[in-house]
Amino acid sequence: MLEGAFALLEAVERAVEAGPTRLASDCGLPKTTAYRLLEQLADLGAVERCGGSYRVGPRMFRLGHAWQPHPRLRAAAREPMRRLAKLTGTTVGIAVLWQGETLMVEWCPDDAERPDPLQTRMTWPWFTAAGKVLVATAVPAPLLGPLPASWARDRAAIRERGTAFDREEVVTGVCCAAVPLFGAGGPPLAALCVLTDPDHHLERLAETARRTARVIGMRVRGH
Repeated sequence: MLEGAFALLEAVERAVEAGPTRLASDCGLPKTTAYRLLEQLADLGAVERCGGSYRVGPRMFRLGHAWQPHPRLRAAAREPMRRLAKLTGTTVGIAVLWQGETLMVEWCPDDAERPDPLQTRMTWPWFTAAGKVLVATAVPAPLLGPLPASWARDRAAIRERGTAFDREEVVTGVCCAAVPLFGAGGPPLAALCVLTDPDHHLERLAETARRTARVIGMRVRGH
């Protein structure tokens, strides 16, 4: 039953808003079972009723935003990210790998009054700049299916320079530089990424991001 409830939550997240018939079909559940679980989830605030449909509820929003890859990461990163965004005029994010995708866990725009449409989407393909940094440094290597023929060479270059780039590979008009965020040791906790337009010099942004990542890492370690 718990597995079915989580499957429905994931189906609601993918669909944004859908009725019980579609959600039951997406999860391979009988419609009566799906409806009963959805109503229980709605009573708990995990999903929200919208006419005859369901969408993600406020309780899941609160729980999801409380998660972080390290218990001190958000507090350690908040002020350095804000300074980096203000200094560079870019949007700054923190990402982890999750089920073969890039999951954004924190955003800091250069202008908090101006909404950034990129921030409304939390998961992206693994081959974002942040995802490439994390895949290149992951131990053991994550299972991603067939990789590009150039990946072995790209991985070696990312590990050597400690930076990955995305030059409009994911979103037209958006470029990104990403560097690893290290904790006490081992592979990175996450990746720090700087998103901007194609007119910015990504290599210079990467160097600035590396300095910020070192500051965040020291704060995570309690230094």
